[in-house]
Amino acid sequence: MGQDNSEQHRRYVTVSYVFMFLALFTIVSAVISYWLARKVVQVDNAEVWLHAQALWVMRSVVLFMLLAAFASLWFIPLIFFYWDSFIWVKACTVIGVVFSAIAWLYLLNAWLQGFSKYLKKKAVF
Repeated sequence: MGQDNSEQHRRYVTVSYVFMFLALFTIVSAVISYWLARKVVQVDNAEVWLHAQALWVMRSVVLFMLLAAFASLWFIPLIFFYWDSFIWVKACTVIGVVFSAIAWLYLLNAWLQGFSKYLKKKAVF
């Protein structure tokens, strides 16, 4: 029975990493990835490296969503003004694009680091 739970936890973490990669394209996948990793974290008898992997996914997804939310704040002036109306609107848009790129690159880096350690069956921290 313990082996079955371990295999199930591995599947959850694997699917969580798949959805974490898909989160590069949509936020909904990030929420699903967080939810699947949370299922592993809440279990007491999970292997230590799987527990660490699930915590890594949760941490990375939360930080990505915070970075994405911060980046989206810079696009608010586009709702009220045209792109070419004022120079500060262009500046806010460019800053929003830069922060969006930072958030995207952060998640890509976290996915690469975590998935490479997952394939080696090691803790990611």
